[in-house]
Amino acid sequence: MKHPVKFRALVLIVLLISCSKVPLTERKQINLLPESQMVAMALTSYNDFLKENPPVAPSSPQTQLVKNTGEIIKNAVIRYMNENNMGDRIKDYKWEFNLVNSKEVNAWCMPGGKVVVYSGLLPVTKDEKGLAMVMGHEIAHAIARHGNERMSQQLLALTGGLALDVAMANKPAETRALFNAAYGVAANVGVLLPYSRLQETEADKLGLIFMAMAGYDPRTAPEFWKRMAAAGGGKVPELLSTHPSNETRINNINKFMPTAMKYYHPK
Repeated sequence: MKHPVKFRALVLIVLLISCSKVPLTERKQINLLPESQMVAMALTSYNDFLKENPPVAPSSPQTQLVKNTGEIIKNAVIRYMNENNMGDRIKDYKWEFNLVNSKEVNAWCMPGGKVVVYSGLLPVTKDEKGLAMVMGHEIAHAIARHGNERMSQQLLALTGGLALDVAMANKPAETRALFNAAYGVAANVGVLLPYSRLQETEADKLGLIFMAMAGYDPRTAPEFWKRMAAAGGGKVPELLSTHPSNETRINNINKFMPTAMKYYHPK
């Protein structure tokens, strides 16, 4: 009977060692997985995704919009992280921004700075400001290591905290699917829903700062979320599937707006 006690004690020690803090909010989170492994896994998933979903041609005006806006947001993110002594957090990022043809109203960012925007999102973003807001929000998820947190929670629940390489060796398909779900590439993150709402609020706040530092007026954000809520036509868009309600989100954004505006300098 001693072994279960020892195992629980070991898990507790691992949890304590693996605690980190989310930028800006400083909420403690569990990140059991080395970020270098997450970046490597992201590159594989990202390349696999693009093989199945070829990017829209670089000559497309919409592609140019995505890439140009992404570069502007990226520069703001790097500046914010460096100014707050967190540059090491993104030192391994090799940024890329791609547009893919899909009716889904969705976008995501993987560790390492791999950002994909679905063409179905562009009618909702409407313009560069709306697109900047979404990209800032999705990049904020990666910066805050929310995907690592989600995977850590799931691995603890499903395997008792197996190392990622062990999980990949024993259950490669399931682990890969878990990774994709953690970063919004696949639908349905199941038991992570209660945590996801908190993570979404953190991404909203960080994303507004990134947007503002990039020279986009963060006061346009509430109107985007109203359009997003209406975009589903009765069906919740994937980007909203685990998010706070529209009213709650807008209220939270407006409360945070005075802070975001301190970072805003028009282009």
